[in-house]
Amino acid sequence: MRTSFSGILFAAALLLAGCAVADSVRERMAADNAPRTRTFPAEPRATYAAAHAALDPMGFRFTHGGPAEGQMDALSSVMAGEAGEKARQVSLHADFHAADGGTEVKIWLKEIIEDDSAHLGMATSTTMRDTPLYEVFFHAIQSNLTAPPR
Repeated sequence: MRTSFSGILFAAALLLAGCAVADSVRERMAADNAPRTRTFPAEPRATYAAAHAALDPMGFRFTHGGPAEGQMDALSSVMAGEAGEKARQVSLHADFHAADGGTEVKIWLKEIIEDDSAHLGMATSTTMRDTPLYEVFFHAIQSNLTAPPR
């Protein structure tokens, strides 16, 4: 009886440890995919227009979205890899929501890398965490909001 009870106890401990590991992995993945957020002291449509104007100087092409949707998607040009490296591209997704005193902007940047030239269209997408592009985009939005009208 003791052997089966200790076996059950051991199995329960393994199960709980497995759940803790799964929760830890899930939390880490959520943190890795968390957006960068900034609030701007402007209405959502003005903030959206400022963000849209920031795309071209940064080398991005608008692909989808609109101020009524509160979303914007854009892609950088494809950058050919050097000797032996694979082609890469950066995607940008932004959400715009009215917040206290302005507009909250959340952005996600992902690096898209072509995996295998023998299988065109197959690529991996990885969230970019340590890149200055987040701050460059936020700074461009702020600059466009404070710039005098043309």
